[in-house]
Amino acid sequence: MTSRSARTVWVLGDQLHRDLNHLRGADPADTEVLFVVSRSKLRSAPWHRQRLHLILSAMRRFANELEAEGFAVDWRVTETMSEGVRAHFDERRPDQLRVMEPMNRAGAALLDRLSAELPLDVVPGDQFLCSRHEFADWADGHVRRDGSLLMEDFYRWQRRRLNVLIDGDGEPVGGRWNFDDENRLPPPKHEVQWPDVAFEIPDEVDEWVDELLSSVEGLRCVGAPSKGLWAADRAGVLKRLDHFIDTSLAGFGPYEDAIIAEERFLNHSILSPYLNLGLIHPKEVVARVLERAGDVPLNSLEGFIRQIIGWREFVYGLYWWFGEDYLDSNVFDDDAPVPPSFLGEPTDMNCVAHVARWVDEDGWTHHIPRLMVLANLATLAGVRPHSMLRWMWASFVDGAEWVMAPNILGMGMYADGGRMSTKPYVSGGNYLSKMTNFCGSCVFDKKERVGEHACPFTTLYWDFLDRNRESLRPNHRMARMYANLDRLADLDEVRARAVEVRQRLRAGTL
Repeated sequence: MTSRSARTVWVLGDQLHRDLNHLRGADPADTEVLFVVSRSKLRSAPWHRQRLHLILSAMRRFANELEAEGFAVDWRVTETMSEGVRAHFDERRPDQLRVMEPMNRAGAALLDRLSAELPLDVVPGDQFLCSRHEFADWADGHVRRDGSLLMEDFYRWQRRRLNVLIDGDGEPVGGRWNFDDENRLPPPKHEVQWPDVAFEIPDEVDEWVDELLSSVEGLRCVGAPSKGLWAADRAGVLKRLDHFIDTSLAGFGPYEDAIIAEERFLNHSILSPYLNLGLIHPKEVVARVLERAGDVPLNSLEGFIRQIIGWREFVYGLYWWFGEDYLDSNVFDDDAPVPPSFLGEPTDMNCVAHVARWVDEDGWTHHIPRLMVLANLATLAGVRPHSMLRWMWASFVDGAEWVMAPNILGMGMYADGGRMSTKPYVSGGNYLSKMTNFCGSCVFDKKERVGEHACPFTTLYWDFLDRNRESLRPNHRMARMYANLDRLADLDEVRARAVEVRQRLRAGTL
């Protein structure tokens, strides 16, 4: 019979850090730790294999670390999360069942339901440098006339309040808040030796995870199996962080927006899955980067810091600030399915073929393939935003509703009508030709709007502007685009070609 503990700490699968609010100060002498794996959650989507493997492996390894520290660990695999929590409480009868605020609305709703019957002690979440409550206070005083919030305003506020890259007078180090103009270089024409990527050697925990997944009846997985790309414990993650600082940080800035067919990782840190699971805290990342940056160029240093304390935290705050109806955003009333070419079906579009293969093989791409290939084409083709959200949430190892919703519905697809972005991030083939090296070997011509070899991005770009004139033309940032559209002499042919392209995308024949 298991001895009774005075307190249980229930650790969710994205709260895997000993120094977070739920476990900070916990004593193994009077605390048991609960982990629950929900089979219904595992069956709820066609998840990428590496996403599930990383989450479960990280949970199991963290549980092992806590056991080694002396904690009693109750690991349960049950049909639902609530079933596992109730069963633990019925068996152990702790005086207190502590849990930290979840990072998503489904988790928050689950805690609300369980609080009606169990003595939950819900403690504030502290996985971000700016909590959602602090963000709401900031947002209330920074809403612009059009009802939107500007990330740059938030970023500068963060820099000052956290004293990151700020001089003694409260101004940005180097005299500038960002160095975007230095960080938008196209792929280099000369040969570059890009940093190598570390891999883990599979062990008994990985085998255990594979067996667990195999035991779940009805589980649907997509993508290649784990090959050791993703670290799943703090020791491995800290090594990855140091490796990034030593080999990649200095070169991060200039090519952070470039896409190169032969090199999927470039100088990106690929730390996002670890931050999102709680294996490492953003304050640790910032401190280690600033401590070890040395002679790193300021454009690279600031560009990376902006991703951690600016964009990531801004997106998390927006997810909560926008409200639960945000997930239904669909300003253009689009209803097309996710293209089969995204799901691994063959395609002649060179850029899509490469990015889809990266998603299949790694469950990851950096932010520009997500934005300017996947989300761009989905927007131009009229894909239903919520379908795109669900697919990307399930297909990326760093997927989480809080991060995917604003990035896809707002930044990526403009489905929220401009609540997050001041204009749609759409482009034709010319942008892809400038910022990637895909177009030279593609069967489609980036300059052509009509005809058999017209680039689908180019055709759909002009058709998208045409179809959405009424809602987008008043936007002053779209003035030049519409001036160019008005000069097209072949718009009728573009419209006809666009219908064909959208039909073929839907059918998986493009």
